Amino acid sequence: MISKDFIIKSLALTPHIEGGYFKRTYESALKTENTQSAMSSIYYLLTDDAPTGFFHQNKSDIAHYFHSGSPIKYTMISPNGELTTNILGPDLEFQLIVKGGYWKASQLLTGCYGLVSEAVCPGFEYSDMKIASIELMQSSYPTHINEIKHLIKPLKG
Repeated sequence: MISKDFIIKSLALTPHIEGGYFKRTYESALKTENTQSAMSSIYYLLTDDAPTGFFHQNKSDIAHYFHSGSPIKYTMISPNGELTTNILGPDLEFQLIVKGGYWKASQLLTGCYGLVSEAVCPGFEYSDMKIASIELMQSSYPTHINEIKHLIKPLKG
């Protein structure tokens, strides 16, 4: 089995603001009407020392594709407040679609790493992403807060 350090080095991954590691691998030259790339893609890695992709929301739809390692649990909250979970891993769940406007968090369930790719359409822009705060999630989803608070990025103190 290959190591997380080998993957990070070989794929030139860097820390992501939501947690884990990433590298943008593709950005379409085709542009939308507002000059955003029509599609972009990244590698995304969760490791035993960075096991959580904290809650965030994107405007674009995102397709996640499992590559290797251990399963990753995704927790999503729909725009109407429905909480769902999916596990992406080496069994039959190789692909997961998360629609724009959903809150999403990811967790490495076991092992040293889980490697996925994400295809974003229209292409990813940091200005289209929002990181959750405990205050926002508490006020928006009070019935879910005890179940999700460990997936909200802590404030740096």
